[in-house]
Amino acid sequence: MSQNTLTVALLTQVFPEESDWIRLPDALAQAKALGAELAVLPEIPLNPWSPVSKIALEEDAEEVDGPRQRVMSAAASTVGISLLGGAIIRDPDTGIRHNTALLYDGSGSCLSRYRKIHLPEEEGYWETSHFEPGQEPPALVTSLPLTVGLQICSDVNRTTGFQLLGAMGAEVVLAPRCTPAETYERWKLVLRANAVTSSSYVISVNRPPPAPDALVGGASIAIGPDAEVLVETTDPVALVTLSRGVVEAARVAYPGYLKVFPEVYAEGWKKLEGS
Repeated sequence: MSQNTLTVALLTQVFPEESDWIRLPDALAQAKALGAELAVLPEIPLNPWSPVSKIALEEDAEEVDGPRQRVMSAAASTVGISLLGGAIIRDPDTGIRHNTALLYDGSGSCLSRYRKIHLPEEEGYWETSHFEPGQEPPALVTSLPLTVGLQICSDVNRTTGFQLLGAMGAEVVLAPRCTPAETYERWKLVLRANAVTSSSYVISVNRPPPAPDALVGGASIAIGPDAEVLVETTDPVALVTLSRGVVEAARVAYPGYLKVFPEVYAEGWKKLEGS
């Protein structure tokens, strides 16, 4: 495994029912056979897309290290590949449900849990009826060949998380999502802008449509820090190799070299508190 590159598989696949979970190791094995070191799944990939309804079902959520998490951990360990998945996890102290991205290494150890912050509430995406917003900023994972940060779906449209991760040193931001095909061009625009402003690669894998007339659909995408679209596909498996050198070059070119002023913006955000 090179310490300066990372080969990523975009797996535009979901495993929504318990009977589907058995297929996950095969999907990961296919990705690894093609050369992938990290496989990225869509948003909450071992769940049905329950926010299509406002009714939150008890069985959609689980405790920390619950059954879906154990399936993802075991699949990553069995195949020997890192995996970005997700689950609806109840907070062990409060019982509050969070849409949580989960990054596992090739031994099945969970390297990071990130709770989605920005939640839509509209037709087909009644997410505030199912989850509560996360309350913690994203963190870095430094134990993979490239430094990784996590976002989820609508976090893309509030770009502070990407800019924070870029300033912290993230070289790639993984942003699994569930979005409709008719808004894909807007998502693509924002994802490309986030790549440029964070000077990082952006990988966003979308859920495939469960039926021809479904609200969910649109391509998965991999973008370079210069906004170049490297992969744009609805295929079940697609690969892209990311390079540290490309990120380093972006950060000495415009706009990557621009200084960040967290204290200035922090003061502005403080003024909004309680307004």
